[in-house]
Amino acid sequence: MIIQSVRLVNFRSHDDFFWECKKKTSLLIGENGSGKTSILEAIYEALRGKSFKASDNEILRRGAEYYRVEVKFCDGGKTVVIFDGKKKQFLVEDKKNARLPKKNRYPVVLFLPDDLHLVATSPTKRRGYFDRVLTEFDDSYSNSLLRYEKSLKQRNDLLKKYNIQEKVFGKISRSDFFSWNILLAKYGLEIRQRRVKYLEKLNQVFSEVYHSIVDNSDFVSLKLELFGGEISEAEYFNRLEAELDRDLVLGYTGFGIHRDDFTFLFNGKEADGTASRGELRSMILAMKFIEAELIFQETGKKPVVLLDDVFSELDNMRQKSLVKNFKENQVIITSVEEI
Repeated sequence: MIIQSVRLVNFRSHDDFFWECKKKTSLLIGENGSGKTSILEAIYEALRGKSFKASDNEILRRGAEYYRVEVKFCDGGKTVVIFDGKKKQFLVEDKKNARLPKKNRYPVVLFLPDDLHLVATSPTKRRGYFDRVLTEFDDSYSNSLLRYEKSLKQRNDLLKKYNIQEKVFGKISRSDFFSWNILLAKYGLEIRQRRVKYLEKLNQVFSEVYHSIVDNSDFVSLKLELFGGEISEAEYFNRLEAELDRDLVLGYTGFGIHRDDFTFLFNGKEADGTASRGELRSMILAMKFIEAELIFQETGKKPVVLLDDVFSELDNMRQKSLVKNFKENQVIITSVEEI
């Protein structure tokens, strides 16, 4: 699927914007704050069904009643996203949908400036990054993650209500947590297993791809740090039951895969504090190249690559490597200057 053109109406700072893409590499040049990232955000929403950074109300241009995104493709198809201030609809093949149909979703490799700092960022942001990557090609992961997050929210809401109502009404029973504990254990283990499987595939080629960027003999890998260690579904459930009193005091669920972390290793040691700035960036580039290849292997589709102002963060050698590795993909690049 090749993007032909993009039109935005009332999308963030854009009142009415139209742009035609090239079949291979397109470059969007503009000053910081000019709305370049918003264009990538709109494309991502039309291809994946949601923004990668904000809610619909945050996207809606101030004072506007609706926003509209229209992405046309070279095969004659198009996807239209409309948000009227209350609900969002996707118009595909002349049919209205509350969500973008699965068959009309297209994989994307998204490269943001913050991704270059992934090694040293917070565990929450690392988990969010890998969750986004895995949902690009693994529908089962996406479904399990959605169900886990909903169950976690319900349990956390119940924990807060229990504290309040126990003091005032005493209406909520400890047994009300039973079903949420079952669901968290079930979907949590499914998510963890798929995370492990993804890292196994990535680590098989991580060092090899890394060496295609830098000429050295260093060994790089990724490790999943399992919060609470390796456990079965039954043990997961029992841990939630055992820690209920503690969670009631805290007001949130303290145990679970939402506390797992991804650790980058450089020659067997934590990369943060061991590898140089250039080596860390080469690790991230290698990971992006593998991500695109795994998406192609799993879906048979060459993902659209969205590069948001990352060239300014890379030296000439890594810029060339980026261009070379994505030469078979449609690539849309934002930059503050010609590259």
